[in-house]
Amino acid sequence: MVGPWLNSAAIICGGLLGMSFARYVPLRLREGLPATFALASISIGIVMVIKVQNMPAVIFALILGTTLGELLSLEWGVKWVAGKLQRTLSKVVKTRSALPPAEFAQSFTAMIVLFCASGLGIVGALTEGLNGNYQLLLVKSIMDFFTAMIFAISLGGLLVVVAIPQLLVQSTLFGLALWIMPYMDQGAFADFSACGGIIMVAVGLRIAQIKIFAVVNFLPALLFVVPLSYGWRALIG
Repeated sequence: MVGPWLNSAAIICGGLLGMSFARYVPLRLREGLPATFALASISIGIVMVIKVQNMPAVIFALILGTTLGELLSLEWGVKWVAGKLQRTLSKVVKTRSALPPAEFAQSFTAMIVLFCASGLGIVGALTEGLNGNYQLLLVKSIMDFFTAMIFAISLGGLLVVVAIPQLLVQSTLFGLALWIMPYMDQGAFADFSACGGIIMVAVGLRIAQIKIFAVVNFLPALLFVVPLSYGWRALIG
């Protein structure tokens, strides 16, 4: 399990650097990097999607998964938990912030969602658990390093604490992937990757603020895509 630890280290190092060198980071860099992150996310998603073997199964999984996510209000729930965590941690970790309290809470909540519940992190942790490839989490670690550095300028040192729930979430997903690995063949994994790739494209569009998808509500699709992949092949075969 390499990727989750790399990701945590990237958040901590980026946050500490951003907090330490806040006065030296130009505004144009803070505003310019998110667009690069968006393009990287979309590019990764496209590469993952083109490997698909059973696109109807992937689309059906996305429809079912998004329906379940919307009915359960998963994104709202993640934001609520993030808000509670922020308020609890702010009582324990005293840190200076350049933002007013309301704006600080909103930005900190967004960082928890981005670092702990992003499509790239979830797909990356499951992918490493399935085949040992931590490339996606390595890419996320690089992106998170600069994201943490930029946002720590305004949020302060409290941002580095987000590495704790991030590690817990990705480690859990890694363990779950090991459990389902014996049931995953090449075709099912290709469809799983394609489903994750579509979510990655949505993440990129959200980072670029082209379309604010409720990405967390898409994530249950990853639970449906493997059985639907097997079911579709049995139906047409």
